[in-house]
Amino acid sequence: MKNLLLLLSILICVLTSCNNGNKADKIPESVTEKETTVFEVDKTKPEKLKSKSISELKTDLISKGYDVFEYVDEKTKDTTLMQKYFIAFLKNGPIRNQNEEEANQLQSEHMTHLSKMYELGYADISGPFDDDSDIRGITIYNVPTLKMADSLANADPMVKAGRLVIEVHPWWAAKGFPLR
Repeated sequence: MKNLLLLLSILICVLTSCNNGNKADKIPESVTEKETTVFEVDKTKPEKLKSKSISELKTDLISKGYDVFEYVDEKTKDTTLMQKYFIAFLKNGPIRNQNEEEANQLQSEHMTHLSKMYELGYADISGPFDDDSDIRGITIYNVPTLKMADSLANADPMVKAGRLVIEVHPWWAAKGFPLR
């Protein structure tokens, strides 16, 4: 429980201290040269979403390979742009016999990977679950394809070490709506 609270505290600190202004131009170091073409996507910054019309945003996202559709609320007649995101479930992997030092090192590398995904704009939110189930946490990827989300999720050092496995699902959400 102590480790879970520490992990959650670190994750919150990392996510709240990230600068949403400029995104790094490089891809994760752990990604191979063959995989780099998947990452060459010009991400739309959240600040710019508010200044574009739904039509402009829709056209921009479609041109970058995203799946989107418009939803009109029958009661308010407001139009909401829906976008397909990808949720990666991080589940217990088959290799969980690392000693404490190795597990701590993997956890540090895991947090660095998730921070990089957030800073580059590929992941919008990540976090652990607060129970002892096989599903340890989630990351929501804001990328155009399942292949790209899967590639990014599988670049996680915890996954590479076999401590976690990934299960990715497409998920629709309103573009630009904040959590509350």
